[in-house]
Amino acid sequence: MKKIWLLGTIVIILIAAVALVIANIAGKGNSCSSAGQVGIVSNSGALVNQAKTFEAEGNLLQARDAYQKLIANFPGSSEIMNWQKKAEDINIKLLFSSAITPDSALYEVKAGDTLNKIAKQFNTTIDLIKKSNNLSGTNIIPGRKLKVSSAPFNIFVDKSQNILLLKTGEDVFKTYIVSTGANNCSPVGNFKIINKLENPTWFKAGTVVPSGSPENILGTRWLGINVPGYGIHGTTEPQNLGKQVTQGCVRMKNSEVEELYTIVPVGAEVTIVD
Repeated sequence: MKKIWLLGTIVIILIAAVALVIANIAGKGNSCSSAGQVGIVSNSGALVNQAKTFEAEGNLLQARDAYQKLIANFPGSSEIMNWQKKAEDINIKLLFSSAITPDSALYEVKAGDTLNKIAKQFNTTIDLIKKSNNLSGTNIIPGRKLKVSSAPFNIFVDKSQNILLLKTGEDVFKTYIVSTGANNCSPVGNFKIINKLENPTWFKAGTVVPSGSPENILGTRWLGINVPGYGIHGTTEPQNLGKQVTQGCVRMKNSEVEELYTIVPVGAEVTIVD
């Protein structure tokens, strides 16, 4: 009986020892987890400082990459919207600058080239070529090298949030606050930009409202889609951006629709969803 009792005691001691070892391992694991969290916070701060330093030094590609890493690695951060805006603002700065990026090329002008011909070849716009090369006119000389964007831009409009996303493929390039159709009347589906107009005239119920008139709700730019009478345009009522108040078109702040107009070519895809 004593042997049986002794054996049972040894078993109980062994079980307790194993349990203690497991508890210690779990404790170390939790400790490592906590240390990892501290490391993550520290890395976030270091990456933010790195991004700011790159930006201040004019190293925009590196700054954008740093902000994109912050967005990818710390999705729960309260700063993520600020990082997103920083990355998007840098996207525009890079696009409008002479800096060569992964989505652009350095093109050498050939005899017989025109800006229109080059723009069509790369599926971009004359305005963007002029902007990124600081050209005041359309004359170009053979042998000159031009930065030309080859990014596959498309537009995505979310009516429920009243936002317009300028995208390159599946990646968000820039986010804009817009107004869409009252009572959810903006058309839904996949469309294309079929025409573009600067300072458009508004034909309202048989009357002609010239550009610049306070009654011309089209603002400074028009990008028409392949649904008669519908498009993306500026506004004389910027206070209503972010609301469903239009007759079906997508309205933008004038300075922002001018930016979009410069970037997006005729033929670009437009997707509108509820």
